[in-house]
Amino acid sequence: MAGETVITIIGNLTADPEIRTTGSGASVASFTIASTPRSWNRSTNQFEDGQALFMRCSAWRDLAEHCVQSLGKGMRVIAQGRLQQRSYQAQDGSNRTVMELQVDEIGPSLRYATAQVQKMQSGGYQGGNGGGGGYQQPQQARQQSQAPADDPWGAPAGEPDF
Repeated sequence: MAGETVITIIGNLTADPEIRTTGSGASVASFTIASTPRSWNRSTNQFEDGQALFMRCSAWRDLAEHCVQSLGKGMRVIAQGRLQQRSYQAQDGSNRTVMELQVDEIGPSLRYATAQVQKMQSGGYQGGNGGGGGYQQPQQARQQSQAPADDPWGAPAGEPDF
């Protein structure tokens, strides 16, 4: 990871994530996040939208499957990943360069929405209809030796339970 440009982007999905399988059998989901800066204009006393950034993104393997199952057009998301530059030759023969975000982490923004989380068997998390992991008092948490199996916020097997 040394030398890679890691960025975080917050914005809305312009379409549902699309998934495909590569020749080697790996799943990859592709989608675009639109991020529009807003600033307060003191002279008009209202917010104004700046120029939108449309960031093309890709997520691989299990994350690709989770994106397709959990995210949809218009959802506000927070994504973090590695910014990568790719060059190719277009059909008209011209050389083109594009910037893409190779997504490492993504989830719904809870600023204007709520979400439920469902724990995956591999220890990862996915949006969906899961049980709610409510707040526990510290004393109760100390008395509980192990989280219930259906607790989506419980530590995955083999990891410390803080």
